[in-house]
Amino acid sequence: MSDLELIDAVKAGDYAKAETLVRNGAEINQQDEQGWAPLNFAAGKGDLSTVKLLVESGAEIFHTGRDLRTPYMIALAAGRVSVVKYLMEAQAQSAEEGPARAPRKYCKAYHLGDLIRYPGWSESRINWKKQNDDGNGDAEEPFNNDKVVFIHQDFTVTESVWHNENVIFKNVDRDWEEFCSNSLEFKVPEDLDLIVPNEA
Repeated sequence: MSDLELIDAVKAGDYAKAETLVRNGAEINQQDEQGWAPLNFAAGKGDLSTVKLLVESGAEIFHTGRDLRTPYMIALAAGRVSVVKYLMEAQAQSAEEGPARAPRKYCKAYHLGDLIRYPGWSESRINWKKQNDDGNGDAEEPFNNDKVVFIHQDFTVTESVWHNENVIFKNVDRDWEEFCSNSLEFKVPEDLDLIVPNEA
């Protein structure tokens, strides 16, 4: 009997064997040479029934191998929507603290005319850099309503796609966030908004 028999069963897609091994006390968090546990493999395969079996049997849902990816991250990268949704819920219900994730950097382009409809709109020019040799982006030029600007994940507005460069609006408050969400339909995408499904 292999020390990695449960991993082998999961990799082979043999649910019956995996279930028998779990019931008979196989090490639920055994690891291969890369540090991957059975749940990591099941998540990557998109095998929801095996993922549920392992999680309900006590598998570590935040386990990472050498690649530092949790089963959730593996399923997300593989486009396994049903497993991503299940693991997202399992992580939310877990008392265990998962690895910290940096906020998603994001921006979306709008015409300035759409933004200045906000009653509290006021322009400033912070951290200003000339955009190109023909004078575009000059700090003295007035903006017109057709000017393309960018709202970022923190609701600041810039002339540049780069966060905190050529900032033209930084007075972020609840009213501005609501205006962006409701009037402009601005939303930083969640993981599931970006996933490319890969399920049979």
